[in-house]
Amino acid sequence: MAELKVKCPTCQTDVVWSSINEFRPFCSERCKLIDLGEWASGNRFIASDKDHDDATAADLDRD
Repeated sequence: MAELKVKCPTCQTDVVWSSINEFRPFCSERCKLIDLGEWASGNRFIASDKDHDDATAADLDRD
């Protein structure tokens, strides 16, 4: 079976997706920490949707 390769989210280096790589999907601890810093500083985020953020299961069942 061929090795699955992905791009490091930080530097775009090819990385083998394997349990041996303790930093996956990153290529190194450095790239992992850079990414964490981006999230902590607010430079990376998951966009919100004000119309659906407070939806509950009961709200979804009404449709």
